[in-house]
Amino acid sequence: MTSVFLVCAMFGGMLLAFQLVMSFVGLAGSEFSIGDDTPDGFDTSLETDAFHHGPDVTDSHGATSIIGVLSFRTLTAAVTFFGIGGMTAVSAHLPPTAQLATAAGAGLAALYGVYYLLRGVYRLAQSGNLDLANAIGQTATVYISIPAGKSAQGKVQVKVQDRLLVFPAVASTGQNLITGAKVVVTGVLNQTLLEVKPLVESSAMSVPDRSSSTP
Repeated sequence: MTSVFLVCAMFGGMLLAFQLVMSFVGLAGSEFSIGDDTPDGFDTSLETDAFHHGPDVTDSHGATSIIGVLSFRTLTAAVTFFGIGGMTAVSAHLPPTAQLATAAGAGLAALYGVYYLLRGVYRLAQSGNLDLANAIGQTATVYISIPAGKSAQGKVQVKVQDRLLVFPAVASTGQNLITGAKVVVTGVLNQTLLEVKPLVESSAMSVPDRSSSTP
């Protein structure tokens, strides 16, 4: 196991160093950029199509599941700290089972640690100088169905300041809003929650009362 831990630590460490160097010299804007390596589990209120890798806004595996956090950066960190944790356990003369458990724990901690770090950086990069008030009056598309009457939240996709973004939203009317429906943003309830209504209000058709009609 010692050789496995050593290889993981060295190989992963070199990849981490390479990523760091590329970031500093300005070459990370292409294949090594955060945007191109955003884990599928990112479920922020400022998620865009460019950063979205699945059929829905929220990851079907869950934002904090193993599959949801996998990316090149998180895997690199996991491999590196798996090796470092294992070598530390070997140095402490722990039994093989404890060595493997220590290595796995260190790798898992690194996986989630880098995931949450990237998510924080991603949110800062996306928020920028965004003024959500500019969304008011804009036409949006329901991304996740919204129950009627503010009983629960759904999500809408709307273009704000030339960026196509996804925000949580509630309905301002007593009408369920299904996925794909066109809506209008009527207000901003907090920093990220939008209030919307149907783009075209559905009206009940008037049906004549035949019981009161005379032959």
